[in-house]
Amino acid sequence: MLASYAVHVEESLGRRFPEPVHPYRNDFQRDRDRVIHSRAFRRLEAKTQVFSRRYSDHFRNRLTHSIEVAQITRTVAAALRLNVDLAEALALVHDLGHPPFGHAGEKTLDAAMRAHGLFFDHNLHALRIVEDFEQRYAAFRGLNLTFEVREGIIKHSRDYDAATHPELAEYLLNQRPPLEAQLIDLTDEIGYSTADLDDGYEAHLVTLDQIRHAIPVFDCFFREVEKIYPDAPRKLKFNEALKRVLDRMVGDLIANTEKRIEHAGIRCLSDVRAHKERLAAFSPEVEAERKGLKDFLYENVYYSPSLAEEKNDAERIVSQLFRFWVENPSRLPHQYEQKAGEESLPRVVCDYIAGMTDHFIIEQYDRYCSSEGYLQRS
Repeated sequence: MLASYAVHVEESLGRRFPEPVHPYRNDFQRDRDRVIHSRAFRRLEAKTQVFSRRYSDHFRNRLTHSIEVAQITRTVAAALRLNVDLAEALALVHDLGHPPFGHAGEKTLDAAMRAHGLFFDHNLHALRIVEDFEQRYAAFRGLNLTFEVREGIIKHSRDYDAATHPELAEYLLNQRPPLEAQLIDLTDEIGYSTADLDDGYEAHLVTLDQIRHAIPVFDCFFREVEKIYPDAPRKLKFNEALKRVLDRMVGDLIANTEKRIEHAGIRCLSDVRAHKERLAAFSPEVEAERKGLKDFLYENVYYSPSLAEEKNDAERIVSQLFRFWVENPSRLPHQYEQKAGEESLPRVVCDYIAGMTDHFIIEQYDRYCSSEGYLQRS
């Protein structure tokens, strides 16, 4: 049974375009399935999380990361008696708006847009994808997702000011999102922090001694594992310790969120929305551990000298292709050239680049910025 403060599908605010009730799937299950079957979701398989395929085929990409976050989210939502179908749909869609080349690509695309007085926000871009870019149905543009999924896309990780974003007014910007949406930013943190540490160790960017020295909670679990499995290979001991770190974060998120819900006297969804702050949260102790792990990853993995060349390549490819198409809109694909007559050209170019996979944007760079001597002219 769902908690009284969960989102109940029968009370959904519905779809932009009404549709008949499905005979054996509820609306949130249908939203989940529409996300999974979308082109944008499939493209995540070829978008960098941290390590590109040039580094290894074994590491996470945006698609596998989204699947891992969905698994963690289902577990937490079920334990809190929240709507698992809604939470799973939000977890699967949460990275849909990311451009190629991970955070380097996103940062560079945003910088290119700001030179034109605009900006790039992957949450808002994800909303544009599901509202407009995906074309699968004859009756409407986009995926026609429920209000709750669309709201969660933009509000799962941050709050938007109504004065700054009047175009988002329908999404109750003066209210907190439901707990199902509040979970996503935290389960995302759990997913990528532990996965990136795993991939960073596998890539030999960090050593076991470095990790044990810098992350006390990991060291504590590693010592526990050594006592239980003294003869196991070091990598398997690493796996066991990391699994315990993940479990600690998940368990703490469940227990601390339950405690905050009870302390706040939350009885219904309206109470969640009206509360002064988000209710889903880690305890102070585990939040400090999460921050320590994240700081370690930034210092030793994300900004590792070993990844600097790929980061520089990403910045160069995105920025120069962006400039090329702004200066040469006739070289855009026909549908984007047409859109440029209706919308801001930089926004159209941004939309085009953001939808690309890593390998496709490299092909475009080789085609337009190398063979035509664009690099030399710039």
